[in-house]
Order: sequence, then structure tokens, then C-alpha cells
Amino acid sequence: MKLYYSPGACSLGIHVVLEEIGQPFEAVRSPIKEGALQTPEFQALNPKGKVPTLVRDDGSVLTQYTAIAFWLAASNPGAGLLPADAEGQARALEMVDFVTGTIHPQGFSRLFNQARFAPSEADHAAVKQQGWDLAAKGFATVEKQWQGGEWVLPSGYSIADSALFVVEYWAVKRMNMDLPPKVQAHFERMLARPAVQRAMASEGLA
Repeated sequence: MKLYYSPGACSLGIHVVLEEIGQPFEAVRSPIKEGALQTPEFQALNPKGKVPTLVRDDGSVLTQYTAIAFWLAASNPGAGLLPADAEGQARALEMVDFVTGTIHPQGFSRLFNQARFAPSEADHAAVKQQGWDLAAKGFATVEKQWQGGEWVLPSGYSIADSALFVVEYWAVKRMNMDLPPKVQAHFERMLARPAVQRAMASEGLA
């Protein structure tokens, strides 16, 4: 398998999943800021121009974070990254979707790229504040609805945890944002996982 990633982007969560699974894969560095996703070569692979992008062993390409995370977990049941029951799977995907569909695009996209939301530079500060508020609201929602113990799900570690880790990483390491207590404790536990440490080292992240 090949994972196309941009260092520190949301593809980091899939990088963690691959490290947890332990199957052979190649990590292909594709920096967003260097225009790697807009090259003819990458566009031929994934016309959406996004990471993560996964090329599977049969040569087929899988895109979109949630689809990739689910397929990796479901295809490698021995790794224990997806509950066996439908309810547990739905709850795992619920968190993945909340992170990738709400906290990331509504909050952090505004924090990272104000020009996308407001052409006028005079409005950028307001956009950034809006992003901060939306990200904080997302984390507050996760904290309020926390059902697990150490991990997101009561059943244990899953793809929900690696997805949540990405936005926790952005909040703490890039924005100096304070996280709610349970979310902060989860972030610290994630940092202690060997798979997370390997993925971060591979991407050159502190």
C-alpha cells in the first residue's frame, strides 16, 4: 500500500491507523503548501486533489478520510480498530465524521486559511476568531458527550481515536489552544502510543 500524505495534515490520522495495523506500506510525502496535490501526477491519481489518498495493493485508489479509515480497520480485524457490532461501528464513524466534517472544515480550515473564507484581508481576523470559536465548540461537544474511559468508545481504542487526535494535535501544537480535561487527557494518551510516535517521526513532527 501507499499512503500519500502531507506532513501534519489530516492524513496524519490515517498514517497512525496504518502504523497500528502493522501491514507494510509506503508513506509518500506530498506537501500541500508546495503544490504537490495539484501536479498532473497526483491529479491523475486523485482528481479531488486531497490527502489522505491510499493506493491499495491491487493498484486501486481509495480517497476520503472516513472511507480509508473504515476500510483499513475492517480489512484488518486483528488490529482491533473497529468494534465488531453495528452500534459500535456507527459510534466510531460518528466521531470520525464529526472531526472530518465539522471540527476540521468549520473550525481549523478558518484558522489555517482565512483567505478561503474572506477575500478581503480586513476580514481575516474575524474569520480566524470564528474558526477558533467553532473549534472550541467542537471540542466542548466531544467533552460533554464523552462516553468512553481512556478512549472515545467504551469498547476501547478505535479509528475514532486517531481521527480525534489530528484536531487535538492542531489545537495544542499549532494554535496553543487549551483543550477540555477529558480531551486533553486523551491527547496525552495518544502521544504515548508507539504507533503515533512512529507516524509523527516519519512525518518530521515534533
